[in-house]
Amino acid sequence: MKKKKKKLPKSQIEITFELTAEEFKEHASHAVEHMKHHVKVDGFRPGKAPAKMVEDKIKPEALLMEAGDHAVRHVYTDYIKQNKLEPVGQPDVSIVKVAQGSPFIFKAIITVLPDVELPDYKSIAKTVKGKEVTVTEEEIQDSINYLQKTRAKFTAHNNGAEKKDFVEIEYSNKDVNAGKPVRDQFILGEGGFMKGFEDGIVGMKAGDEKEITVKFPENSPQKNIAGKEGVFKIKALSVQKMELPEINDEFSKQLGAFDSLVALKKSMKEGITMEKTEQEKQRVRGEILDAIAQKAKFEMPEAMVDYEQQRLMEDLQNKITQNLKISFEEYLASVKKTEKEIKDTYRKEAEKRLRGFLVLRELGKKESVDVTDEEVAAEVAKSIKNYSKEQLEKIDINELKEYTKGVINNEKIFIILEKMSQK
Repeated sequence: MKKKKKKLPKSQIEITFELTAEEFKEHASHAVEHMKHHVKVDGFRPGKAPAKMVEDKIKPEALLMEAGDHAVRHVYTDYIKQNKLEPVGQPDVSIVKVAQGSPFIFKAIITVLPDVELPDYKSIAKTVKGKEVTVTEEEIQDSINYLQKTRAKFTAHNNGAEKKDFVEIEYSNKDVNAGKPVRDQFILGEGGFMKGFEDGIVGMKAGDEKEITVKFPENSPQKNIAGKEGVFKIKALSVQKMELPEINDEFSKQLGAFDSLVALKKSMKEGITMEKTEQEKQRVRGEILDAIAQKAKFEMPEAMVDYEQQRLMEDLQNKITQNLKISFEEYLASVKKTEKEIKDTYRKEAEKRLRGFLVLRELGKKESVDVTDEEVAAEVAKSIKNYSKEQLEKIDINELKEYTKGVINNEKIFIILEKMSQK
């Protein structure tokens, strides 16, 4: 068999395979063997007729197609394994020549993971330094205030809603949620609505209905309403006075294992410190990776960019249907954009993610990072420990293992980079 390899742009290669007539004949025999289970020959049970009799029953063009399909599948797969290639997606196959008693020629265009030329990543890592994590008294107090609100007592009243009351409302606008009513509940003045919206609720009693006109934010994701005025119909469903408990030692004891307010504040500080330390760690990791990726050299594989764009689109579709409770078609109509236009806006993000993936992969090779089966098994066991029987039945364990292996691999690489940045 002859093979000819040609490098194409965008991390693609074209391979031309030429099988001799004798080599192709072997695939034709396999095709007959496969097809005889679907060909009826008088006097024989399905699959039991002699190959020659089956072949006589099959149309020549059908046999050639089946033989060609068998040849492509097996020749291509063997080539990928022997050359240790990492194709992305399915190959683009075209038959050049197929005829009885003649050589069989086909081409396969394959997108492969590109070769990555890394910059001096050790020097780059050293330029990124972590910042000291500090926790202010205000941050501690904000966390305690949040806990205070979770322990509040609510009492319904009919004196008209005031700021700091807990209200439940139903509102609608022709440009929000496809015009369907939306229910919400919040502390009046802290709901985070557009300017003027919550002021319009002040004074309303349970059962009251009214219309208010407010201006949509300039940065609204729905470009057709950004900065414009909109009319909202509002109905007050309930108005409750919120009584907050006093923040003292007794309050702290009611929260759990705290014998005093001092102990509660200490625990809050430790928790916030841990959270901010993790955030800072992720910031440093992201900055190092971005800096290396910006200077890395490789051909951007178009198929992988397109795949990542599609994944981002699917994430958006899920968020819209779950959070906005409208179909993606309704969302497209509201923002006056096509699916392709939105997908195109994700190209830069898709390329950034792909750069990070390829650079991490190459760093793993350079630093000889290895993940053992034992490490994967231990991490998988940890992650599924609290899964229900029903959840476990829905999990593809092999996919979970591959995902876990990738997570462990990346963690090891980032630890190496962090050590470099600390030198």
